[in-house]
Amino acid sequence: QQAFDQVAMTPRTVGAFTDIWRKLLLQSSIDVEGFVRNDLATVLAMAIDLAAINGSGASNQPTGVLNTAGIGSVAGGTNGLAPTWAHIVDLETQVSVANADIGTLGYLTNSKVRGKLKGTSKVSGQNGFVWDQGNAPLNGYASGVSNQVPSNLTKGTSSGICSAILFGNWADLIIGQWGSLDLMVDPYTGSTAGTVRVVALQDVDVAVRHAESFAAMKDALTI
Repeated sequence: QQAFDQVAMTPRTVGAFTDIWRKLLLQSSIDVEGFVRNDLATVLAMAIDLAAINGSGASNQPTGVLNTAGIGSVAGGTNGLAPTWAHIVDLETQVSVANADIGTLGYLTNSKVRGKLKGTSKVSGQNGFVWDQGNAPLNGYASGVSNQVPSNLTKGTSSGICSAILFGNWADLIIGQWGSLDLMVDPYTGSTAGTVRVVALQDVDVAVRHAESFAAMKDALTI
């Protein structure tokens, strides 16, 4: 029987601002307003992306996938371990045994892990690397690379050098937004210095609809 529940979300504000010199606004060589607006929107998008992946859930941050209670876990070793083909398969298995391997399945990691896996053989001494070519390089699944995925985690004596690898159904990651991007122009704060401040604000929250849809390895060593 299907069971229904509520996924509670709370507006959490992410913001950025920049000061523009008034003389720059007088120039017509580039669209300064559009340039600044696009940059601020990009900064906020990156902050939301980071929160969705690794938000702590404290200090008004959303709780990202890596810190969500109940997701599957694959451990490399007491002090971390270089990722292998077996770890990749184990991540898929964690999701599969929870009957959650449906939907938009794929991997997400950072560029350090990708580089490591490109040079790691599936079977020692044989051809064939863990990270293959094409659009589905990890065991036939789509694989995203973002340096928003942390590479400064700690496991045992491996302090600040461990990386994360995620696998899951990304359709079960919910990003809620309240309203649209809010842009405000403040000509007063920097008026004595001849600057105009542009402030961008966005209210968002992140929730994992089904924790079993994800699994993570948080102690992958790349050095």
